[in-house]
Amino acid sequence: MNINRPILLVDDNPMDVDLTLRAFKRSKLVNPIQVARDGEEALAWIPRWEAGEPRPVVILLDINMPRVGGLEVARRLKSHPVLRVIPVVMLTTSTVSGDVETAYLHGANSYIAKPVDFDKFSEAAAQIELYWTVLNQVPE
Repeated sequence: MNINRPILLVDDNPMDVDLTLRAFKRSKLVNPIQVARDGEEALAWIPRWEAGEPRPVVILLDINMPRVGGLEVARRLKSHPVLRVIPVVMLTTSTVSGDVETAYLHGANSYIAKPVDFDKFSEAAAQIELYWTVLNQVPE
């Protein structure tokens, strides 16, 4: 069941991480949240998932990060024979149409521009949680 599986949030901006965590808390999200502060930290989860740690129900991934960017993380996850089934949602401030297209070409399952207003962001977080952890069916 999706409720017990974690959500992996990958974002290098501490303010955006805090905003996202507060928005999920406000929506009373039941899934545990794991945070990777950049793409390299996100990729470091792969051996842990291969070793049997619970895979996330969804990965929320920023695009522009140091060391390893979100597009590269998405590409690597989607090329993995087992992990490619994990939904990847680009959750980013970028609204550049080229970024949207490139994200989908790298295997993103969804692309959401972060609303600037906290109330609107909270609404978006609640919708993310409802769809990706309750409604969407993923392989165990």
